[in-house]
Amino acid sequence: MEFRDLVKQYNVLKLEIDKAMIDVAASGGYIMGKAVKELEASLAEYVGVKHCISCANGTDALTLALKAWGIGAGDAVFVPDFTFFASAEVVSLEGATPVFIDIDEDTFNIDVKGLEKAIEKTLKEGRLTPKVIITVDLFGLPADYYAVKKIADKYNLLILEDGAQGFGGKINDRMACSFGDISTTSFFPAKPLGCYGDGGAVFTNNDEWAKIMDSLRVHGKGSFKYDNVRIGLNSRLDTLQAAILQVKFEAFKKYEVEDVNKAAAIYTEKLKGIVKTPVIPKGYYSSWAQYTIQLKDREQRDGLQAYLKEHGIPSMVYYPTPMHGQTAYKELNYPADSNPVTQRLCGTVLSLPIHPYITREDIEKVCEFVASYV
Repeated sequence: MEFRDLVKQYNVLKLEIDKAMIDVAASGGYIMGKAVKELEASLAEYVGVKHCISCANGTDALTLALKAWGIGAGDAVFVPDFTFFASAEVVSLEGATPVFIDIDEDTFNIDVKGLEKAIEKTLKEGRLTPKVIITVDLFGLPADYYAVKKIADKYNLLILEDGAQGFGGKINDRMACSFGDISTTSFFPAKPLGCYGDGGAVFTNNDEWAKIMDSLRVHGKGSFKYDNVRIGLNSRLDTLQAAILQVKFEAFKKYEVEDVNKAAAIYTEKLKGIVKTPVIPKGYYSSWAQYTIQLKDREQRDGLQAYLKEHGIPSMVYYPTPMHGQTAYKELNYPADSNPVTQRLCGTVLSLPIHPYITREDIEKVCEFVASYV
């Protein structure tokens, strides 16, 4: 059993993917080729925004947004404490300061009450200027954007949606990656829509920011390749990856998101009352980057993970350490009792195998072993 079976997906899509790769190889257009622009147009239409600009990875996507806004030293950027390191790393690389916010224990997303308290505290202290809220659509579920937007508007802050795990999710009829002033996603292979290497994209309705980010991804280019009008990055999506994504995107839209939701529903049906299962608020739709359960305590979680491994069932802990507890952020001197929900979840969460191609039999097998241990 695979945690996320990319080989099984490839075997289903093999003929189309192989043809797409061969066509790129034969075309000679390996950098910013035809498939890149076609993919960007398709992604923008799907998300429902004016602009999609592809780039080398999801981390660069966040970086492009912060650079377009001129975020830097003295600025405060509010980031969930329970997330992958890149969500905060990009802030520090721009010279700004991440302010870590606790999360909601049911959705795993940023706690809006804690967010507003942190903004007020930052303003009162006066050392940093609040500028941006980075929301993370963790495990495939969009954050509480309507509540976040009210706070952003109240304090005149920008919203940067980190949709690395959330692409394909939605709130009512509005798609993930459309909620931020700028939104981003990642095409890392294990993401809901993944390529066969690294890749990412930014989304926005703002023409000026789109133009700046388009420039930034190619060394800050101006009117032509050797006209450099700003300091930028080398962050282009390869044509080969774009062509692979075109094939996978069609499957993603036609059945993969629907099928992974069916898989999640089976898990929830089988595990409800045995462990704490994921909560999907009314009107929300997840793309299920992960199916994450909560155990009683660290001992039970670690014991279950070892038990599953003994029986050939992979599982993962996302995430074992809060952002504020990472060695890289030691100098921020967060108190030991900071963000208690995040700290507790780091010791109790366990993600189980899930993907659009998992069988009911495999899900039932996982659930049987979880139930027999717990």
